[in-house]
Amino acid sequence: MKLPKKLIVICSLVLSPIAFAHGPIPVPLIDAPVPPVPGLTDGDDPIVVNKDMAIALGKALFWDTSVGSDGMACGSCHFHAGADSRTKNQINSGILGSLDSKEEFSTLNSGAGGPNHDLTLSDFPLTQFNNPLDKADGLSRTTDDAIASSGTFSGVYTGASAFTGTNDECDRSADPLFNVHGIGTRRVEPRNAPTVINAVFNHRNFWDGRANNVFNGSTPWGDRDPDAGVWVKTGRRSVEKQQLHLINSSLASQVVATSLSQLEMVCSNRSIADLGRKLLLRQPLQYQKVHHEDSVFGPLNLTYSSAEDQKPGLNKTYKTMIRQAFASKYWSYRRRGKFGSPAIGGNAYTQIEANFPMFFALSVQLYESTLISDQAPIDTTTRDPDSYFPTGLSESAIRGIHVFTDSHCNICHAGPALTTAAVASNSALVTATPDAFYGPTHNRRPFGPAAMGRQTIDDARDAFIFSHPNVVNRDKTRASSNTSDRLLDFGYFNTGVADPDSDPGLAATDDFGNPLSFTDQYISYLQGKSEKVLDNSVNEIYSCLFNTQLAMNLGFDLPVSNIFAISSDFEADGNRESPDQIAIRNAQCFNSNGAFIPTVEAAITAFNDENDKKLLTATQAAFKVPTLRNIELTGPYMHNGSMATLEQVVEFYGRSGNFHTDNLHGLMNIAILGDPEKRADLIAFLKTLTDDRVRYERAPFDHPEIVVPNGHKGDATSVSAGNPLEASLAEEDFLTIPASGANGISAPLQPFESFLAP
Repeated sequence: MKLPKKLIVICSLVLSPIAFAHGPIPVPLIDAPVPPVPGLTDGDDPIVVNKDMAIALGKALFWDTSVGSDGMACGSCHFHAGADSRTKNQINSGILGSLDSKEEFSTLNSGAGGPNHDLTLSDFPLTQFNNPLDKADGLSRTTDDAIASSGTFSGVYTGASAFTGTNDECDRSADPLFNVHGIGTRRVEPRNAPTVINAVFNHRNFWDGRANNVFNGSTPWGDRDPDAGVWVKTGRRSVEKQQLHLINSSLASQVVATSLSQLEMVCSNRSIADLGRKLLLRQPLQYQKVHHEDSVFGPLNLTYSSAEDQKPGLNKTYKTMIRQAFASKYWSYRRRGKFGSPAIGGNAYTQIEANFPMFFALSVQLYESTLISDQAPIDTTTRDPDSYFPTGLSESAIRGIHVFTDSHCNICHAGPALTTAAVASNSALVTATPDAFYGPTHNRRPFGPAAMGRQTIDDARDAFIFSHPNVVNRDKTRASSNTSDRLLDFGYFNTGVADPDSDPGLAATDDFGNPLSFTDQYISYLQGKSEKVLDNSVNEIYSCLFNTQLAMNLGFDLPVSNIFAISSDFEADGNRESPDQIAIRNAQCFNSNGAFIPTVEAAITAFNDENDKKLLTATQAAFKVPTLRNIELTGPYMHNGSMATLEQVVEFYGRSGNFHTDNLHGLMNIAILGDPEKRADLIAFLKTLTDDRVRYERAPFDHPEIVVPNGHKGDATSVSAGNPLEASLAEEDFLTIPASGANGISAPLQPFESFLAP
């Protein structure tokens, strides 16, 4: 029987997304493209004039416990394979959510919980089912609490010494939430601290993407903040504030956000300029031992240490390092008065103090950009010359790669960094580029559509779509028991980890009330509301690269529930910009229909009609896809730290997540993981992603000594008051992480679960 043409088209519109190919295979990170930052260290007028010194400055600032108000450094939450392995006083009650219990701590499976609880293996996973592989057998326990990182006591900033002492002067008192019977404990962040290793590949950082890809010089918000900028000396006696627009600098945006957080690092009313005033005349790391073979400080002869005696500090001041690393126009103006004053009063800031946010953020970004772990077995193994499939791993790990792709894990964990959040890098890799290769010396691979191992036209399309720099995509989510097409931010998914009301994730807003989500901005773009498009990359989206099309020219009008397919309702993508853009966007299409978007009128109508499903979104409780590299060492897992072992993670996917919502990604149905042998093979593959340089803290993953707050004396039921910072605060325990040099440590780092009592 011959089907009518319209019926064939309808069937293809329904079935083609479901039959979509599997995505790229896991590939090496060796020589994968790092997102460039034009103007930072290159060009006629670079910001950084001595990159090596800037990296040294960034490493010192990252690990220096004097950066925080009470002994917290960036490294305090990122000292173990770039993540946090502490187990005591690591629980947040879910304060970002909207549930009634958000300021109430749960009793965990061990029978305890809350401030100063020492986590046990029995506490995990936080959401437990009677059968860990079948939700149908019933939920036995859940919570909106999160396992995260102990941070600061906070308080109100009143001053700090410019020469000595780690801690700031703050008016501190017991926190109303983080306390044990009224005795104050350190606050805990609301989300798990992800690894900083390989974070340079992320287009945006933080779980909710609020660290903007564009660094504006002083705040996390990129071009969203009209008042941001840096002070530039323009003449002998003249200086002016200028906007900064550094792309691919999300790490810098993250630094300024973290250094202002009263949960993570500081007392209120302390600006980053105040931090500059505190640190500029000091020796970096003045109370922390530095290894004589430190891979960054050693070659620059910055240490006092020798093989016989590891000594604290570097032999230059922070001010000297800034002056050597950054162009003089950012620090050489000597007069005060133009740069504001501290909130607590006192002398007006100098230029070098006022620009300390930029010095701090960009130097740490340059340091973190060296933390690339590209020597894991998955990177160095032999590969099939045609398919680029790994061939030199164990039989179990090779089977695990097939489980990984058959289970659709690589739809989210795509590309060398194993995350679709690595937008620019993945895009560059699948773009044909003369004389550009990556991978180990024995298996180099050219950039281009087949870079990730695919050879056929369909497979090349698949790899290209999952790696192209669309910051928004359109994919299947699961509405009730059916699938529906929804727009979502590329690299951000809801996998059903927690109650979606326990944390909005990407659905949250910035400090100005604007949506963090690019998806919401794209819908504004479609409706012609250009004033609501805050991030320029939203204007550069190619609709034909969506996994499921938004609008199609079928050659005839056809009312379809999920696609704009009536000719009066769509226009060529790029038509609003220029005829050249139409050609450019059509050139990216693998389909013959071309690239189309709804007209402004059609988009407005669809958006305002609650029964119209064409502009549905999936942003609530969506979180950034983390890298899987070194995953063996970076537990606890998920944005809320709710799983302690890789086995628990794989079981979670085997039961298709914990919470079923409309925003749940459509491929969260991985029945294959019900097979214990397949789960074991998948974990065997995941362990091939561990770089031994990370495991043994070898260069570039070596670091100075750091003393990390590790809970309080006592337990979750009783603590002792009498902290030197303030008598009403609890006494503390500390964890000393010794300095390591370029050759690393002798005892390997262990997985998170090894630090947990049964």
